[in-house]
Amino acid sequence: MHTILVVDDDPTVAEVVTGYLERAGFSVDRAADGPEALRLAEAGPPALVVLDLMLPGMDGLEVCRRLRAAAPVPVIMLTARGDEDDRILGLEIGADDYVTKPFSPRELVLRVESVLRRHGGDQGRVTGAAEPELRRAGITLDPAGRRATKDGRPLALTLREFDLLAHLMRHPGLAIGRETLMHDVWGWEFGDLSTVTVHVRRLRGKIEDDPARPRLIRTVWGVGYRFDVPPDDPAPASVEVAPVRVPADES
Repeated sequence: MHTILVVDDDPTVAEVVTGYLERAGFSVDRAADGPEALRLAEAGPPALVVLDLMLPGMDGLEVCRRLRAAAPVPVIMLTARGDEDDRILGLEIGADDYVTKPFSPRELVLRVESVLRRHGGDQGRVTGAAEPELRRAGITLDPAGRRATKDGRPLALTLREFDLLAHLMRHPGLAIGRETLMHDVWGWEFGDLSTVTVHVRRLRGKIEDDPARPRLIRTVWGVGYRFDVPPDDPAPASVEVAPVRVPADES
């Protein structure tokens, strides 16, 4: 049984979220502030953390930073509707998703299940059939070992950044819509597309020589993003490439 850590100083919200998660089959730990959340996470690492942005003393952004520094635990942030800058910052420091207050507890449970399903699939690849390394533009990705380098130097990629880069590298030269990336990389049928935008920006900061003038991950206006391979890049060994799902409104 997966254990979810719910961190919220509002006892009503925490109680409602806990009730819905328990009815969905999860075990739930609760914390009312950041230090308690960090202590519980250290004592027994949760499968996922539902984390309120506005906490007394130590805010949710700092809690998320410390959680992600200690382990790659998935984090879903709870935010107020007007806190767009904070939501984007939360994604930039490693949160996997966010839900805006007021929210539907059923929607939150669906988000939790989606993130866990994706996270579990990522971990399962390590023990599954070995997937060939991806090598393009000086970047090497080892999907089985979850290792990434550029020109021989390690890249510090988050779980989702790794998945996003791998997906783009598997389909070089193909413009892929943000909706498609959200489905294929995050496993979501719905969600805020700024999640994709923020992760692309972070990824560019780690792999581009000049992130302000990206040459690898290009924006295709009105569509999404495309991974461009430099003309002098040696052709990699052929690998089997999964088809990209293209919704009707992107064709």
